[in-house]
Amino acid sequence: MPGAAERGSELSEQIEAFVARLRGGGERPRSEDTARQTLSLLRKIIAHGRWSHAGEGRAAAGCGAGSKAAAAPGGGGSRGRAVAGGPSRPSGRAAAGSSGELMDLIRTEGQRMTAAQPSETTVGNMVRRVLKVIREEYGRLHGRSEESDQQESLHKLLTSGGLREDFSTPYPPLRANVIEAINELLIELEGTTDNIAMQALEHIHSNEVIMTIGYSRTVEAFLKEAARKRKFQVIVAECAPFCQGHEMAVRLSKENIETTVMSDAAIFAVMSRVNKVIIGTKTILANGALIAVSGTHTLALAAKHHSTPLIVCAPMFKLSPQFPNEEDSFHKFVSPQEVLPFTEGEILAKINVHCPVFDYVPPELITLFISNIGGNAPSYIYRLMSELYHPDDYEL
Repeated sequence: MPGAAERGSELSEQIEAFVARLRGGGERPRSEDTARQTLSLLRKIIAHGRWSHAGEGRAAAGCGAGSKAAAAPGGGGSRGRAVAGGPSRPSGRAAAGSSGELMDLIRTEGQRMTAAQPSETTVGNMVRRVLKVIREEYGRLHGRSEESDQQESLHKLLTSGGLREDFSTPYPPLRANVIEAINELLIELEGTTDNIAMQALEHIHSNEVIMTIGYSRTVEAFLKEAARKRKFQVIVAECAPFCQGHEMAVRLSKENIETTVMSDAAIFAVMSRVNKVIIGTKTILANGALIAVSGTHTLALAAKHHSTPLIVCAPMFKLSPQFPNEEDSFHKFVSPQEVLPFTEGEILAKINVHCPVFDYVPPELITLFISNIGGNAPSYIYRLMSELYHPDDYEL
């Protein structure tokens, strides 16, 4: 069985490898995969990280979400959390670290991960979810009821800033409880796309014309689920210069969905024939705005002009507490080779070409958000955010 030093070294290598992948260029990983990797890494940090200063003995919690739970040392919390399988537990009494120490560790590692790729907001969202879990588990062990922890109004949210807990009381079951809660988050992640797709028949009706842009795995699943019982037509804007819309069209055509690909320049001309616009997004901001693929803002403006409903399919892990006042942090530019190849050497010396990956879409252009927990208007985003994250964790 590897010692604590070896586990610590292996964990450090895994963190560095994850940060390197975030910094590296190349093909963008799916947001769901990034969220799952972030949670798995944070789970390992909690299980093997050095955040317990009460003694040398440390309960080694396992990292397998699918394995059977083992009882946590020192008694269970009010919900009877337990550690999910993994390496055998060392002999000796487990040291009880404080929630404050654990939160400091998670926040430090989270800052390092988010700094590696600021446009990948999913990483920061998962860090905030884990911090909220730690606060909740500490509250249960501390004897605080769930009702007293809810922010029932905006006034309470604003005035709660002066009420701070030090989270210094050590509880032996804390590590096991938090790890089990993270396991539940991982299970929740696995079903997000299916939960969104199950709502398709409520929004797509027979003989409708649906428009989308680029490729979104969530939108693909949404349209395929509707196509099982409804017949409709899909128009896909190609999303130049990367043209992911072609991939979307191929995948939908294989399911016998009538699909048409068009250039982005034709969006406004075709919009008058469209019944609904259904898109995915990279990030949902705190004000209900979107950070989505380039060309989405044009699509949203055209939909608004023609009073066409614009529906956004996005799981809750894409909801970020960030506001667009730091808009530059969301901008990501890549090589303009797709727009203007380097072979055009004569003109390259005379012009500057910018190739943005994302668009900012204001909330007033959006009709409805469909997430894994149901449909909500952009004005309700603030409430969803307060349920997912603690106000003290909005800024890592």
